[in-house]
Amino acid sequence: MNNDKTRFTKPWAMCVGSDRVSTMLRAEYWERFDTMREVMPVRYIRCHGLLCDELAVVRRLDRDGKQVIVYNFTYLDQIFDTMAAHRVRPYVEWGFMPEALASGEQTVFWWKGNVTPPKEWGEWADLVTALTRHWIARYGAEEVRQWPFEVWNEPNLDGFWKGADQKAYFTLYETTVKAIKAVDAEIKVGGPAICGGQDHWIDDFLTFVKEKKLPLDNFTRHLYSGETPKLRTSEIMYQALANPEKPIQELEGVRAQIDKNGFASTPLHITEFNTSWHPRCPVHDTPYNAAHLARLLAESGRHAEQLSFWTFSDVFEEDDVPRALFHGGFGMIARHGILKPTFHLFAFFNALGEKILHQDERCIVTERADGTIATVAWNPRKTADTTDDTVTIRVTVPWNGGNALALRKRVNEHYGNPWDLWKKMGRPLNPTVKMIDFLKTSAVPAVESAMLANNDGTLAIELTLDRNEITFAEFSRFQDDSSEYIGLDDALVDGYSNDLGTVAKLR
Repeated sequence: MNNDKTRFTKPWAMCVGSDRVSTMLRAEYWERFDTMREVMPVRYIRCHGLLCDELAVVRRLDRDGKQVIVYNFTYLDQIFDTMAAHRVRPYVEWGFMPEALASGEQTVFWWKGNVTPPKEWGEWADLVTALTRHWIARYGAEEVRQWPFEVWNEPNLDGFWKGADQKAYFTLYETTVKAIKAVDAEIKVGGPAICGGQDHWIDDFLTFVKEKKLPLDNFTRHLYSGETPKLRTSEIMYQALANPEKPIQELEGVRAQIDKNGFASTPLHITEFNTSWHPRCPVHDTPYNAAHLARLLAESGRHAEQLSFWTFSDVFEEDDVPRALFHGGFGMIARHGILKPTFHLFAFFNALGEKILHQDERCIVTERADGTIATVAWNPRKTADTTDDTVTIRVTVPWNGGNALALRKRVNEHYGNPWDLWKKMGRPLNPTVKMIDFLKTSAVPAVESAMLANNDGTLAIELTLDRNEITFAEFSRFQDDSSEYIGLDDALVDGYSNDLGTVAKLR
């Protein structure tokens, strides 16, 4: 948590989420990850569905007439080795329940993650112990100590934990954390990974941890701004979103509640965040999604040490295999590597500097170590207004570098919006290679430049944003090397003159 209001931190650049870990066995998964990594060098991937049966981690086999539990870490080793090859570490989410250990048959998602408690708590503890020891033997204790561990996923919701049984989850947490710490006390373990407005879980969980004197290295929670569903069909859910400041207020409230319970020094990790919590919500594909999340990215470092965006790509199958290219998936990258507006949101914010020069509800202006000024501004418009949807941002900051070269990237309804082009193409389920090429081209931000005059030691920044725009602009010292070209005369180029129009505002 950053208490210094002059320093900009990037907790959302630490970790990203994705579909269950078995998708890491696909080449497409890592192609999308490498694309994301070019603009945001995350350290962790949250490992969802770690123990699902398609990875065959636990089996109950017949040996000499007796049923015995057998572990098989073959696929997990492949997955974790591939993460290491890509220089990223796992954020280990313990779940779901292997069928061989489960007390019931309730499952979640198309790939049937079992959400029941273990039939025998000792068998669960044995699995946690064996797998933790295996990782230490394979990767070394110093490496595994750098992996955050999280116990389960959203146990306060009946769909993810049978009956949303709080007492059973507390037993799960106690059993898991004791098993891990018995192997290596320095491994970091957290919970309860809840989602939604059931804040009594926070008080109850922290009271339980204190009474039992259990370790809690990270408090984990999920954060979405989706509210009442407007309409749900068999394939799509249309969901209303709260105002952009709502998730920030919720984040602040969670931090205050943790502190009030005596855990002020415990880091807060948001292990999932996005706008809608549904994997088939069209808003995820839109410029509004990016503009809506901008303020959260700008202010989240004040309240949390880590936020994990859910998810970095549309390689995602919780609600069956998607049929359409743009289907409202969580990802910032669509199928075929097509970049969504939210991808550019993270790229823009990751390019900001560390020192905050100005911040309000519409923009943040920062300074990098080399003196370059970098800013992100946003203009979310929730309703389809017919009036003028533009907004103009005006900020003046100190500047001692002479005239400034201004470079700007823009994403809005017109630029960097492949979803709009896809709609105009007739929403093809299986676009041709030529269509995909056009969609990739349309996913690129618009670029502008200008030279801004500096006469008084300040820099006047003026940015006009269109509807649902996110914009990035950086300002560096202007250097004119035109005199280095012998005989340079633009007037001799047909259709041009020597009027460079050097003093301008970025519109």
